Amino acid sequence: MRSKRSKWSLLLMLMFLLMLVLSACGGGEDEPSEAEGDADTTETDDGSDATEDSGGEKTLVFARGGDSESLDPGSTSDGESSRVTRQVLETLIDFAPDSFELEPGLAKEWEVSDDGLKYTFYLQEGVKFHDGTDFNAEAVKINFDRFADPEHEYAFADHDYVYFMYSAMFGGHKGDEGHVVDEVVVVDDHTVEFNLNTPLGFFLQNMGMTYFAITSPAALEEYGPEINENPVGTGPFKFISWTKDDSIILEKNEDYWKEGLPKLDRLIFEVIPDNAARLIALRSGDIDIMDGLNPDDAAGVETDEDLTLYARDENNFGYVGFNVQNEPLDNELLRQAISHAIDREAIVDALYAGYGTVAKNPLPPSYLGYNDDVEGYQYDVEKAKEVLAEAGYEDGLEIDLWTMPVARPYMPDPEKTAEIIQNNLAEIGITVNIVREEWAPYLEKTAAGEHQIYMLGWSGTNGDPDYFLSSLLHGDLIGDSNREFYQSDKVDQLLNEAKVEIDQEKRADMYKEAQAIIAEDVPMVPLVHSTPVMASSSTVKNYVPHLSTSESLEEVDLE
Repeated sequence: MRSKRSKWSLLLMLMFLLMLVLSACGGGEDEPSEAEGDADTTETDDGSDATEDSGGEKTLVFARGGDSESLDPGSTSDGESSRVTRQVLETLIDFAPDSFELEPGLAKEWEVSDDGLKYTFYLQEGVKFHDGTDFNAEAVKINFDRFADPEHEYAFADHDYVYFMYSAMFGGHKGDEGHVVDEVVVVDDHTVEFNLNTPLGFFLQNMGMTYFAITSPAALEEYGPEINENPVGTGPFKFISWTKDDSIILEKNEDYWKEGLPKLDRLIFEVIPDNAARLIALRSGDIDIMDGLNPDDAAGVETDEDLTLYARDENNFGYVGFNVQNEPLDNELLRQAISHAIDREAIVDALYAGYGTVAKNPLPPSYLGYNDDVEGYQYDVEKAKEVLAEAGYEDGLEIDLWTMPVARPYMPDPEKTAEIIQNNLAEIGITVNIVREEWAPYLEKTAAGEHQIYMLGWSGTNGDPDYFLSSLLHGDLIGDSNREFYQSDKVDQLLNEAKVEIDQEKRADMYKEAQAIIAEDVPMVPLVHSTPVMASSSTVKNYVPHLSTSESLEEVDLE
């Protein structure tokens, strides 16, 4: 697969050779042709010119497997959306480049009251949004009020905006019993207070999540519900254009508040669905960084002096999820049979080339409260057949498996993963029909419960177990990030209590108990924890992949 950039470069080269031939035939004095100028101009999909100038302009092309879902960060949990919004909008607190250690962001410092009910943030001064308006405490309040209150004028609930990640991380929305934020108070232009009605054990970690980045209030007024396609923040890059399923173009924020940054002039996020095609594009120079490198290709990249190999730390899990409210997957025994039939070890061995480990919990092993005592459902064909018969399906059945159309950090080859599962289930008499959808419809339709079984995964974005367990399996998130449509009163209670518990040992015990119940109820089959690998051209400097999969590119440079 060749990009437009490659085609134009080839055309310019042919023009240059033709000019050389004509010049030699004419016998005239040496004069530079147009093709010998300093600039290599590439026409982008929005009709503008992305110029790579040997005199200094630097354009970096970042290729990924799928497009973004929304560029209003709070209205989606999609990692491809966060990857882009991370460059345009900023949060009060930032994470260290290679960990979840907290660092100043739009807030230069903060204080926490002894009782854990008041958080005071002292904001950076002199910061401007991309539209020229001031970043201040009022902007912070407006953004968090719209996340919290579905009736807020900028919540756009009438246009189906749902800030479900806010609900997951702050215990609900305004008026909900579990909502922990009582009020956001503007103290002065550069001081804002968050008053809580109950402590929240991971409040500061939440403030570093891309979902709670700050949008210009003037832009919310101007664009209304179209803000999801017109992001305006304070970040190192400004949004220019979005050609769906093709590319998103950002340009350098010349007035960025961090002196000397960013180092790039233009940033293009390009969609190339196939992993192998992305690697070909990288080797040919059509792109500069690629996500979703096939693990089998990692060794070849590592030995190529023109390329650089990166590995993110393990911070995810890939899984198969059941819609437990619809037949036939409302049958717990059927879910158990399927779980015993899937050979997770074979999937890891075949597709991860040493960059993955078998999962048994919906939480990475390094996290607080990971329950290593959970045994999981071991691969056992005879046991699976026995439980299938007990479930009432001794003659087998037919089931649809929805398969991701894009590679993700936790699942570099979803199509082959689906085929292995299809073959596994055929061994016990279950016929699997593989269903394929484009990425955005896939997310929308699985959230709406149109699936029977589906494949997805989750990467941590704040380093806390609640982000995994509550986001995926709390009853309040059914129809949003809880695509299993799973609800357990006991699990919900444990997760709710763990949210507001300050004692980390007590929190850990609650999460361990919740995992044990979840394993027994079988709403999903955890497959794998991966160490995602990526690659770039060796000309790319200062790139540090973050555990969250959404790193700032403000320090990245091109040699």
